Amino acid sequence: MRTIVLACALASIGVLLLGGCATAPKSAAGRTDLNAEVQTAIQTARNTDPGLQKFFDTASGYAVFPKVGKGAFVAGGAFGRGELFQGGRMIGYCSLTQATVGLAAGGAEYTEIIFFETTDAVNKFKAGELTLAAQATAVALKTGASANAKYADNVLVFTLGEAGLLVEASIGGQKFNYQPLGAVPPTAPSPGTAQTSSGATTVTPTSASSRTPQ
Repeated sequence: MRTIVLACALASIGVLLLGGCATAPKSAAGRTDLNAEVQTAIQTARNTDPGLQKFFDTASGYAVFPKVGKGAFVAGGAFGRGELFQGGRMIGYCSLTQATVGLAAGGAEYTEIIFFETTDAVNKFKAGELTLAAQATAVALKTGASANAKYADNVLVFTLGEAGLLVEASIGGQKFNYQPLGAVPPTAPSPGTAQTSSGATTVTPTSASSRTPQ
């Protein structure tokens, strides 16, 4: 009985710790890095199984988490940041938390891609109302894996290990947060840079006459 109580307590602490992680990267550089990782993850997934393209083309939306890993938390939970796409464009940032101990990936880092079959499913994800069932499992991505993959409750999840390695991950209990682009606080640009209305950062050339003498 004491073991069960302790396990529940540790899991609760893990949820609190995981919940403290921000959804969007705090800096412009962090957001740029995340976007690059997402694009690399998408390309790696397509190369691993070209048949996956049909889901990218037909899904109402999809979320890409390039790096989901076992966190340094007492409950052995997992955390990952990603981007949400709808209508062929990135519309915001999302984060994934999982406070359970039993990651089938063995604590290894992996990529997770979630496809949403309907707009309602996307909206549920945005509202933070999507929680994967306790027994939910992802489709381990490999050549031909997408051929027989089917949506369950309008959601389909694929996982892929580092360097394209096959990895099966227990995704039960995963919870998600979403932050639209318009809700991301602007960051102060560094000297010599300027931000556009979209939040992108551009470098302003420095003239020779304005440089500080050495």
